[in-house]
Amino acid sequence: MASVTSLSDSVHQRLAAALSAALPQAGSADPLLRRSDRADFQANGILALAKKEKANPRELATQVVSRVESGELIKDVEVSGPGFLNVTITDRAITETLAARYADDTGRLGVPRAERPGTSVIDYAQPNVAKEMHVGHLRSAVIGDAVTQLLEFTGESVVRRHHIGDWGTQFGMLIQYLEEHPHELDHKADEVSGEEAMSNLDRLYKAARKVFDSDEEFKTRARRRVVDLQAGDPQTLAMWQKFVDESKIYFFSVFEKLDMEIRDADIVGESGYNDMLAETCRLLEESGVAVRSEGALCVFFDDIKGPDGNPVPLIVQKSDGGYGYAATDLSAIRDRVFNLKADSLVYVVDARQSLHFKMVFETARKAGWLNDDVKAYQLAFGTVLGKDGKPFKTREGETVRLVDLLDEAIDRASAVVREKAQDLSEEEIAERGAQVGVGAVKYADLSTSANRDYKFDLDQMVSLNGDTSVYLQYAYARIQSILRKAGEARPVAHPELELHEAERALGLHADSFAATVAEAATEYAPHKLAAYLYQLASLYTTFYDKCPVLKAGTPEQIENRLFLCDITARTLQKGMDLLGIRTPERL
Repeated sequence: MASVTSLSDSVHQRLAAALSAALPQAGSADPLLRRSDRADFQANGILALAKKEKANPRELATQVVSRVESGELIKDVEVSGPGFLNVTITDRAITETLAARYADDTGRLGVPRAERPGTSVIDYAQPNVAKEMHVGHLRSAVIGDAVTQLLEFTGESVVRRHHIGDWGTQFGMLIQYLEEHPHELDHKADEVSGEEAMSNLDRLYKAARKVFDSDEEFKTRARRRVVDLQAGDPQTLAMWQKFVDESKIYFFSVFEKLDMEIRDADIVGESGYNDMLAETCRLLEESGVAVRSEGALCVFFDDIKGPDGNPVPLIVQKSDGGYGYAATDLSAIRDRVFNLKADSLVYVVDARQSLHFKMVFETARKAGWLNDDVKAYQLAFGTVLGKDGKPFKTREGETVRLVDLLDEAIDRASAVVREKAQDLSEEEIAERGAQVGVGAVKYADLSTSANRDYKFDLDQMVSLNGDTSVYLQYAYARIQSILRKAGEARPVAHPELELHEAERALGLHADSFAATVAEAATEYAPHKLAAYLYQLASLYTTFYDKCPVLKAGTPEQIENRLFLCDITARTLQKGMDLLGIRTPERL
């Protein structure tokens, strides 16, 4: 199935051709088309063009109108104001274009793939070994997953990378404690839950920390253990691997609850770049990008200075020979560019890390690893706030555990589903409750522009009113209910029918799905897709209120309205799927 040309692209082509005919010397000019509340579309490009060509904009606009080939697409073009064009398209064009999308048997709704797809590495969902995942890990996972789905849908090759914190000095303490208490991570049964794995790790971490803080001899042994780990001592590495494996049991259980696919092969933690660190430092030092300063290997920048006016360097290697995050991140860039052959590197990381990544990317550019053909971008996200507008904490001032948050969302959503459910079993209520609860959490995150903070308000998130995923899920389920009740009547497009104003508004918006997906993918902006879907559901609600579907006047009108319902549902489902949110058939 070929991709479908959108209504806006078809109108754009006609106006561009008319512009070129009216002003041949201007070459190919952009009519600057956009949706309008005065007509279906408005073209504003003539003003700038008239200024450039020293022509009268209204006269030029009138000439363009006389050259527009309307055919079965354009019903009316009129000049408005100083030289805008207001374009109304035919009802037939709306129905026929939607029918072509509906006929796409690949499930893509006629959405084209990108003309020149590349390879992107997306670095997201980065928990730490032996540590609980908290609310701060939510945004990286949810935003990264949505961006990955969007890019893959447009035809991009995406390599997922989960850069977990699995290296560093704290492992000396943990490994030494496990050496002296060898049964601390033993499992009672063959099957171990994520919750049990985490409580094992948590208990061990607290016990090790207590001994480390109170026993100087243990502290010395633990520090020696760090040296063994970094030197690759086999026994020490084997014990380190136990912590990684136990943590993965826990990570996978949390990601499963988040309804998100994380594959083991994509988890390449800090330790994955150990063998490259020395060479990264050597390359930076030999090329003069990094210099020794007080024994440490540093990169200095003209525009990055501390409050005292002195330059703030990126420290790649400490004076004691140890490596910091910068060495690992720069090695990861080398791996992603030269081994994975990526042309875009996207880091879904907290905005508070922005200075670090600015320095790392600048260093990689100076070293020639990033250039005009290979770009790195930090998709920086804001903080999750409580209802009080302060960073989200428990009553005791602790960071909120991600699992607790998801469980509470699922409980609240299950109560909403139970209240509305007419013919659902307890098992179905539990399943829908999970889909609605997790969807609510993801949507609240994704419907806010990533760089903004957002308030975590569960009451609002699981509300049936307003901009929530539950509202979208109910719109989808309502359409499925109508399609089930339609009996003999089937969704069939009837281009010969005149459309009600609410049908036209819904149809025009459904057709702009392809343009929205392209924009959201190019800009790494899932919130633009979320806003589109909310508007689609709102326009559907208006259509449903004003246009009887199963009680429409003629059999053709019933079929055409069922067709509008069905394409709306398919668009909602595909869009929600790209955001990682389920659309239950019944609610």
